[in-house]
Order: sequence, then C-alpha cells, then structure tokens
Amino acid sequence: MWPEAGPSRASPALPPCQPPCTECGFGEQMSWRPQYRSSKFRNVYGKVANREHCFDGIPITKNVHDNHFCAVNARFLAIVTESAGGGSFLVIPLEQTGRIEPNYPKVCGHQGNVLDIKWNPFIDNIIASCSEDTSVRIWEIPEGGLKRNMTEALLELHGHSRRVGLVEWHPTTNNILFSAGYDYKVLIWNLDVGEPVKMIDCHSDVILCMSFNTDGSLLTTTCKDKKLRVIEPRSGRVLQEANCKNHRVNRVVFLGNMKRLLTTGVSRWNTRQIALWDQEDLSMPLIEEEIDGLSGLLFPFYDADTHMLYLAGKGDGNIRYYEISTEKPYLSYLMEFRSPAPQKGLGVMPKHGLDVSACEVFRFYKLVTLKGLIEPISMIVPRRSDSYQEDIYPMTPGTEPALTPDEWLGGIDRDPVLMSLKEGYKKSSKMVFKAPIKEKKSVVVNGIDLLENVPPRTENELLRMFFRQQDEIRRLKEELAQKDIRIRQLQLELKNLRNSPKNC
Repeated sequence: MWPEAGPSRASPALPPCQPPCTECGFGEQMSWRPQYRSSKFRNVYGKVANREHCFDGIPITKNVHDNHFCAVNARFLAIVTESAGGGSFLVIPLEQTGRIEPNYPKVCGHQGNVLDIKWNPFIDNIIASCSEDTSVRIWEIPEGGLKRNMTEALLELHGHSRRVGLVEWHPTTNNILFSAGYDYKVLIWNLDVGEPVKMIDCHSDVILCMSFNTDGSLLTTTCKDKKLRVIEPRSGRVLQEANCKNHRVNRVVFLGNMKRLLTTGVSRWNTRQIALWDQEDLSMPLIEEEIDGLSGLLFPFYDADTHMLYLAGKGDGNIRYYEISTEKPYLSYLMEFRSPAPQKGLGVMPKHGLDVSACEVFRFYKLVTLKGLIEPISMIVPRRSDSYQEDIYPMTPGTEPALTPDEWLGGIDRDPVLMSLKEGYKKSSKMVFKAPIKEKKSVVVNGIDLLENVPPRTENELLRMFFRQQDEIRRLKEELAQKDIRIRQLQLELKNLRNSPKNC
C-alpha cells in the first residue's frame, strides 16, 4: 500500500522493496515540475492611471477602419474624433488631464474622415494625417496646444487617387514620410520640397500595414492579397515575398536587429494567430502559435530595448506580453494584463517620454469608445531600488535624425542616433520644420486664372476640384443666408418706419 499523502509537497516514498523506476523517471526529484525560463521581465505588470490622470469626455471616432486613431509623444496626445462634414482630431497637452470640454479646439482641415495620424519622431510639434479625401497633410501644433480650430495645414500632399489609409515616418531620416493608399500604391514624400520622390507599386490590393527595420533600409508590408513582402524602399524592389494561405496576415512588425518579422493574423480555422519569420527567407514561418478564438484584430507592439512583444486585441481589454529571443523556442510567454473595458486602439509613448524613476518600460494610451475615455496603462518592472536601472534602460533611439532626405535618397543607411534615458530623456529636440515655399504662377485673363481653372486630367485632380467647389458652394450658401437675414431685417425696419405715428 502507498502511504497517505501528508501536508508536505515532497513526492511519496517508494516501498523499500521497489527501486525507483528508470523507465518513467518516477522517484527523480521534481521531474514533474515545469521548467521556467529566467527573465528580468517575468514580473512586469500593467498599472492603470488614476481617473484624474486620464482624458475624459472625448468623442472618439466610430470609424471601423483598422487603425489606432491615436498618436502620442512626450508632449502631446492626438485622437481622431467623431465629426460631421469632414475629418478632425484633437491635440491635447499631456499635462492637461481630466475632462475635456466639448468645444475644445480641433484640427479640422480634411474634407473626409481622418484614417491615420503619426507624430514626427524628431520634431515633437509636427504631426502627419491622412484621410478619405485622398490627401496627406502636415500640421504644426503651437506651443501649449491649440487655442482655436486649426484648418490650414503647413503642407497639403496630393498624389493618391483614392483614400489614404496609412502614414509612417522614416525611423532615421528627417522629413521623409511614407503614405499607403487604396490605389494600392506607397508614395515616399520628401517634405523638404513637398513632393513625392518615389512610388512603390508592387501590391495588388489594399495595404494593411507598414513597418521599418531599425535603420530604415527595409520596409515590410502586409496586404489584402494575403502576401507578406520585404521591400527595398528606395528602389521599390521586392526582396522577399510570402504567400500566406494558412496564416492570413493582418499586421507585421520588424523585431529590431534580430532579422526577424512577427505577424498577426487568422488561421484556417478562424482563430487568432501569430507567426515568426526569418526576413531573409519567407518560404516558411519559424513558428506559428494560436492565441484564442476571438474575432478582433491583434495589434503587435515590439520594444527593441527589452525584446518584449505586446499583443493587444481590438474589441477586448487584454494585453499579452512575451519575451523574444534568437534561439528556440524564440517566443516566451510572460504574463497578461486584463481589463473589462474593450479597446478600440492604442497609442504608444516613445521611450524618452517614460518615467524611468518608476521603472516604466512601456506605456499605452487605451481608447475606450463607450466611455469617451483615454486611459494610460504603464508596464512596470518591479524594483525595490529608486536608483536608475541601467539593465532595463539601454541606449535607445533619440530625437536627433541620423540622415537628411538627400543623404537617404542618395543610398546612405545609418543606424539611429542613440541617447541615454538617464540624462537625456527630458531634452527636447532643437529641430524646426520649414515648409517648402512654392511659387504660385498665374495667367489672369478677364479676371479668371487660367492655370487655376485648367480642366482636370486625372481622377485625383478631379477630386481636388470637386472638394474645392464644394467648399466654395458652402461658403456662398452661408453668405447668401446671411444676406437673406439682413434683407428681412431691413424690410421689418422699413415696415416699422411706415407704421410709426409720425408718418400718419
């Protein structure tokens, strides 16, 4: 008979006549216990900000486009809002937490819904936006935030023939912007001249996601045609291509300098799935892992400094996080942040905006549409010491560009300029954006600018003229309505004068 199990956690002793079994290993100490991988990030936890440090009363957009609708840097938070008659977004200084007034000033120059917004990584008051009106616009936010509605952009970039769904800044070069439209094209803009300088035309359907490697020499995209591509952006040449039939890719992210890609998508059984790829060989994923059976899109976020991967599901409130390594098993699950409030999108604070004194390694800004709430979530490494933790804060890409547009377009690649968070994380960039000056030529005959009224030759020009005419019609209708009111007022005054006793 086996002895009864006591309160001790030790394995029960074998009878004296029976030696330990060599086949199954029974009797070897702790052979049944799972082996845990040692990691300094194993106990990272998510901390939600207090209500007074959240942003409340924000009419978050109800647009179903699969984007974050939020962008954040060390100074400002930008959120795409619900609006009628065009697209708009809010820009709020980070210290201005609490309830936001309904009449708070907006950036509202687009004629269609705003689909994506991104802050310039080197100039913290310059933001790019793209819209259903086929345009990309560059805005300069004044010191201290907006005091009135902003309708005039620094730059209006027209080159796409259909709506523009994505914008991305180059990670190491100043004033180089990428935009992806529903015309299946990626345009590369040199903002020093305000014109597109390259076009990538290798996609056969809508582009879903764009991501750069560390030095910006490679661009990877996911597309609705179920293909994953690695592209040399200056030439537009496709270096690698994967036809993902079993793993339908939605989002992709470069994993720093590991020469790895991570994609999120859907398996053939309609379960959410992630896959790890070698960027130099996309014939087969290194690993595939099913996450769950929910239907919302999985957004991946990678922190190259800590080698941590965060997975956040659209429509649910959970954020899973993993540690990535170059050796098998490649992906090690750490923990999961759980919240009952579903997220529409997430903004991510750049490294130089984190609170290093609290051992904060990542910060999300969660959009909760039902509550009109933006909720900061800090990912924190628990440490007892209050001193600077150098092992979790290595040198990180800073706010200085490594290249000029001409250098990058000339074929030069350079790693980002690194900074230490110990001393330099509060330093602001000294760079200033200078919009290119375009001379407007005109040929006026009988009061009509012939160049301004040239018949449109492309669909894009037709759309621009249409929106311009709509604006003019709207202005004339308002002017006409004001004149009608003035006429009625004058008619009443005239009637009163005629009926006054002096005229009897």
